[in-house]
Amino acid sequence: MSQPTCPACTLDDVLSHSDHWECATCGHEWPKEAAPVAARIVKDAHGTPLADGDTVVLIKDLKLRGGSGVLKGGTKAKGIRLVDGDHEIDCRIDGSAMALKACFVKKSE
Repeated sequence: MSQPTCPACTLDDVLSHSDHWECATCGHEWPKEAAPVAARIVKDAHGTPLADGDTVVLIKDLKLRGGSGVLKGGTKAKGIRLVDGDHEIDCRIDGSAMALKACFVKKSE
């Protein structure tokens, strides 16, 4: 279980006890079952929130790792899937599975 941030002061200096969390900064205590889980919001290069199933467009040419190929700017990826990790977007481009960083795409209508 990852350590949460304090719901009262939003700092991450939290102490773990057997049945509850305690903020070392403000002293707020709350039970472990009710630890807040923040929803992850992934935003594109222009700050627009992305969701599963969206269509995105590359904003610049991207070199493919391990080869001499290039993904051209303006290439669309339909039906994206948001994942945890360094590359936030899983998609298929021209039939190949790709992992993209959200900072290199913009949401398409």
